[in-house]
Amino acid sequence: QVQLVESGGVLVQPGGSLRLSCVSSGSILSIGDMDWYRQAPGKERELVAHITCDGSRSYADTVKGRFTISRDNGKNTVYLQMNSLKPEDTAVYYCNAVVRVAGTPTMYTYWGQGTQVTVSS
Repeated sequence: QVQLVESGGVLVQPGGSLRLSCVSSGSILSIGDMDWYRQAPGKERELVAHITCDGSRSYADTVKGRFTISRDNGKNTVYLQMNSLKPEDTAVYYCNAVVRVAGTPTMYTYWGQGTQVTVSS
């Protein structure tokens, strides 16, 4: 099986910075696209940032210019660097990854359990 574990979520003041990490582990043959989503209380989960296996990136308009997604394929890890944080960035942040599991030809999407980011003074 495959597990994704996020870390790095904390309470931070407006204008501050934070880096989230998401490590994939298990019977992984390869990892394709990876994403960061977030879900605020009472709102739907939304896509924040996307990165392909060759490093192409895209962002939601609300975070463009402030957030940067990156990945380390050797460590099966995706990062989200968040700068100039705003109270409206407060949410649970989730990562997902499209993974080819060893021994199967099919790629599956896996999700992490989420990490809480709170932006408040």
